[in-house]
Amino acid sequence: MPPPGGVAARDADLTDAFALAAEALVSDPHMGTDADWRAGGTAPPVAVRVVRQAPDRVAGAFDTAIVQATDILTIAAAHLPAVAPGDTFTIVADVLTVQHVERSASGAFVTAFCRRG
Repeated sequence: MPPPGGVAARDADLTDAFALAAEALVSDPHMGTDADWRAGGTAPPVAVRVVRQAPDRVAGAFDTAIVQATDILTIAAAHLPAVAPGDTFTIVADVLTVQHVERSASGAFVTAFCRRG
């Protein structure tokens, strides 16, 4: 049996639920952190909240394992829908340059894969 309001209403409810979850994650003082976003790396700063992950990645070169620091930022799309490669985020003293951007299937989250510097 279809949900009340049909499939479109159900999908809208799910989108709203994911958007609320995104907002809760970045707003949580234990998970989210303040950042300044600059479009193209040079625009005036815009204050946003992000969830920062910094997993190290191991890459190989010339039969040598190299540990590379990476930064992955998760942003609520409602706050910053237009993140693009070349944008920068400043978190305290770290400047992170966006290399790649992915959007969640629900459209609630933007994930920015960054390099330091």
